Amino acid sequence: MKAMVIVPGKEGATLKWRDVPEPEPGPGQLLMGVKAAGLNRADILQLKGLYEMDRTAEGSLAIAGLEAAGEVAAIGKDVSGFSRGDRIMGLCPRGYAEFATLDHRLAMPVPAPLSWEEAASIPIACMAEYNALVTNGRLQAGETVLINAASSGVGVAAVQIAKFYGAKMVIGTFGIPKKLEALEALGMDLGINYRTENFADAVLAATDGEGANVIVDHVGGVWLKDNLRCMAVGGRLISVGRLGQRTGELDMEFMALKRLKLIGETFRTRTVEERIAVAQEVARELLPALADGRIKPVIDRVFPLEEALDAQAYMILNKHVGKIVLKVG
Repeated sequence: MKAMVIVPGKEGATLKWRDVPEPEPGPGQLLMGVKAAGLNRADILQLKGLYEMDRTAEGSLAIAGLEAAGEVAAIGKDVSGFSRGDRIMGLCPRGYAEFATLDHRLAMPVPAPLSWEEAASIPIACMAEYNALVTNGRLQAGETVLINAASSGVGVAAVQIAKFYGAKMVIGTFGIPKKLEALEALGMDLGINYRTENFADAVLAATDGEGANVIVDHVGGVWLKDNLRCMAVGGRLISVGRLGQRTGELDMEFMALKRLKLIGETFRTRTVEERIAVAQEVARELLPALADGRIKPVIDRVFPLEEALDAQAYMILNKHVGKIVLKVG
């Protein structure tokens, strides 16, 4: 089969389109004939050696990718409930390939109305943002939510999930004016261009000084001080991404007086069982809304899989709204 393999080089690692052995499903696994793979910031970090590869065995090929959608091509031992040809999507290490394996308990059925590209955009975005807003953020109907970097692939999912769970006001930050209309169409109530105004001041003004009850932050430490400043008493800040900086200024007295909760989120340190629990909860809670259009996958651009490097370069420009997807074949 063909796959995009991470290859070391003098100027850093790169991706190469290569012939590699087709994987075989082990016990409890499915073999997926990949139709599309989602592109994530972590894919870029993989090339920089800043995101550990998930290998099934020592010395296995460093095939890129973290999520994919496709058809069940083969079924491993001790797997029930699946048939060849079933449409599935899920967290899928080494998903930049024509075939990939995944634990069958991580596989979610693809709702009938969705294309392969839409399906590939769902697993990481919906699992991360559901886990941030609902599980960790304890979002309640009537609360105010702030989503930093709302136009990203995970950000547009967060906007919709927050509205789906009854947020009174969903506020999002963005840096390019043309993104505002697209975000408003997804249900965002207030957009803040962080390049032209201080987002913390804007949040406090919009909430009559009360602040946001839940903040989903994809930026990181560079915004920590302002995030804390515009949080409501008892507010919850969930750190999903740290694109801006890994460290920030923390006034612990301010945090204590406002009784704030700062919560870190990542899937890298979770066991397979923990990932499975999130996947199954998302399948139960969000798939019906994805099937009937209450939550909509947002695709910015589709690249052929063999042009994954170009797709990553496009992501670095930060001009997209929603997910960038790689199409197989």
